[in-house]
Amino acid sequence: MTKRYISTIALALGLLLGTTAVMADEGPELPSAATNIRDTASLQRGAHLFFNYCVGCHSLKYERYERIADDLGLTQADVMNNLNFTDAKFGDPVISHMPADDAQKFFGKAPPDLSLEVSAKGADWVFAYLNSFYLDPKSPIGWNNTILPNAAMPFPLWELQGEQTAVMKAGKPGDDAQIEKLTLSHPGRLTPEQYQQATRDLTNFLEYVSEPAALERRHVGIWVVLFLLGFTFLAYLLKKEYWKDVH
Repeated sequence: MTKRYISTIALALGLLLGTTAVMADEGPELPSAATNIRDTASLQRGAHLFFNYCVGCHSLKYERYERIADDLGLTQADVMNNLNFTDAKFGDPVISHMPADDAQKFFGKAPPDLSLEVSAKGADWVFAYLNSFYLDPKSPIGWNNTILPNAAMPFPLWELQGEQTAVMKAGKPGDDAQIEKLTLSHPGRLTPEQYQQATRDLTNFLEYVSEPAALERRHVGIWVVLFLLGFTFLAYLLKKEYWKDVH
């Protein structure tokens, strides 16, 4: 075994162990969002939530109202009457109507565009984030989040989930306080199960927005697989025909 070969193995093992260590340091295990972008009803509910609770601050600059209608099985009237709260046209991208100066004044920075949020952080992260807000009297906005501590965003879905409070872990005097769990101190309009489904729908919609072509690609993929199976069967029959007289 040459020195170069040994060095290559050592480098590969080092990269593997380093990647594992980084993944271990990323934080607590996230709950599964269990999204399914082929669930059209879920996408429609998620779109309704986004445009009623999120678009006031966040844009989807890579998504157009027309594309949403086509992909989610909605009519132009459905979209323009129920999802468009600005003077945008049907073919326009989804742009928040909050002025940039106001965003800077209210939050200290402009709220991010969410077109690629799921692609960047993953559906599980977004789902966990939407379920991890809690009341924090020390925060200037009154809210905090266990997934993204000190987030500048106030909790937009509080009326649906209600108000969660943090239960701290028992520790020695002088130790930094750590959150053990969140408890629902004041229920919202939805039950915990209904709220989880609502945030799953919202995450599902944002996952679709991050790659709208995935819907069409998966649909085409089914036909490609069926074609390959049919072609394989025909090739097998042809092979049997050619080799039937060969002993």
